[in-house]
Order: sequence, then structure tokens, then C-alpha cells
Amino acid sequence: MAFGARKIFPIDTKPRVAVGVGLPFSTPGVFRSTYTTQSAIKNNLINFLLTGAGERYLNPTFGAGLQSYIFEQLSLNTGAALEQDIQSMLSLYFPSVIIQDLTITAEPDSNQMNMSLTYSIKDTGTTDNLQLAFN
Repeated sequence: MAFGARKIFPIDTKPRVAVGVGLPFSTPGVFRSTYTTQSAIKNNLINFLLTGAGERYLNPTFGAGLQSYIFEQLSLNTGAALEQDIQSMLSLYFPSVIIQDLTITAEPDSNQMNMSLTYSIKDTGTTDNLQLAFN
């Protein structure tokens, strides 16, 4: 076995074959494709975090529903409770993602919530960061 060999997802071996759908849906009538596992997982995480529970047909438990917290009364403890919920949901729906850091800060005075997620992909070891702001 070679040491230091780069692990590649089996679906990333063909550079011209799309593996996912890109966000946002900006092209009229056609979806923008993603060609790497890293970008596909990032778009899937964004989709999961912005989808509300019950919104996905035939999968009513899918989605973190972060947008529902926009109109809730925010407190300084909202972020800590939400972090635990999101970590358990991500481990269920994204077993190939290892969460390294998840920080949610709620700013009650401006009714704003910021989320920062640093994660790595199990098979490749690739690390990426995702930041979302809700106001």
C-alpha cells in the first residue's frame, strides 16, 4: 500500500461526468451541474439546512429548518440548542461528513443568526467550510 496516496471517490474518476446539482438554480430551465464530490456534498448540505421538516415529498423528516428560526424570538441560548439538533441530524443524513466545528450565533438585538460549519469528508479527508447568515 502506498503511503500518502490521495483517496478519490469512485464517482470523481471521470472529470466530465456530473455528480450533483449546483445551487442556486440560476439557469432558466436547466440545472447547473457539479463535477466533484466535494462540491456536491456542499450543495447537499446547503439544501438540507435550508429545507424545512415536512417540505420534502416522501421524506418528511428531511431538513434542518433553519429558516423557521428567523421569525422566532432569538436568545443567546438558541444557538447552543440548535447546534446539538443539527449535529444529530447531519450524522443521520450525511454519514460521510465529519463535523469538525459547528458554531451558531444568535444576535437577538438585530434578529440575525449566523452559522459556520467546518467539516471533512470521510473517504477523501477533504476539509471545507460553509457559512450561512439569516436575517
